[in-house]
Amino acid sequence: MPSPSTDHSTPRTATKAVIPVAGMGTRFLPATKAVPKELLPVVDRPALQYIVEEAARAGLPEVLMVTGRGKGAIEDFFDRTPELETALEAKGDQSRLDAVHESTDVAQVHFVRQGEAKGLGHAVLQAAAFVGDEPFAVLLGDDIIDARDLLLEQMLAVQAEHGGAVIALLDVGAENISKYGAVAVEDAKVSGDAAGDEVFRVTGLVEKPPAEEAPSSLAIIGRYVLPPEVFEAIRKTPPGRGGEIQLTDALLRLVDDGVPVHGVVFSGRRYDTGDKLDYLKAVVRLAAERSDLGPAFGSWLRDFVADLPAEGASPA
Repeated sequence: MPSPSTDHSTPRTATKAVIPVAGMGTRFLPATKAVPKELLPVVDRPALQYIVEEAARAGLPEVLMVTGRGKGAIEDFFDRTPELETALEAKGDQSRLDAVHESTDVAQVHFVRQGEAKGLGHAVLQAAAFVGDEPFAVLLGDDIIDARDLLLEQMLAVQAEHGGAVIALLDVGAENISKYGAVAVEDAKVSGDAAGDEVFRVTGLVEKPPAEEAPSSLAIIGRYVLPPEVFEAIRKTPPGRGGEIQLTDALLRLVDDGVPVHGVVFSGRRYDTGDKLDYLKAVVRLAAERSDLGPAFGSWLRDFVADLPAEGASPA
């Protein structure tokens, strides 16, 4: 009988999430010189809190963050703050006290240091002891998925049904595919209807290919549900593009080894907070939809946009 680590016929249920947060955030310098990029606020919560909340909503109560040097503030953020809580209690400021508690009570958060930045695959490998012999989710901190779009829940359901790995895909167009990991998929979709995004069997993967060499315009975005077999695949994967151990290359090894890999083509709302322009869009969109901020902010925003000079015109 095959061992549990090699038996793909009996899918197991994921209960843990891994969030790599060891990146240096160079695209947001100088702000990230002292503040981890994952803690930059999106309205009044750091981007990372949105990610942890997503994992908890999807039924993943245990979260491991793979950190690096200079990321101690992340551990502080998810820890209790007795002095602040006592001060808020004394003031009778229950709403802010509740908000502080939400950030610490949302999930059971653990931490491990990556030590040396060797790529996403290497970061995921640091979670092997935490995960054990069970499937798990990986959520990248740059991607916020709108809470109304149940992408991770669907991915977990696909993994529970088919086993193997499940990755989130987005059609970014041929002009943008060189910025992402790209995939080849079978022509016939596995599933997908009005109740969920389309699901395809993945047959190939390549990290940041030139547009003319990309197998499709379907890009891998920051959500994965992975089997424990991925750890051995990562160990066998040599450094690839950029001299780093790429998770994309390890997933290709799983495909070559016959492990099923499926892709969920996401059609919902995603905010890329790792890009300055998309970060600003995320702040505006999420603030405009808040019941406490939206009406006043929307009114101001409409007036502000109306006063903008036409494209190409000089400001007054």
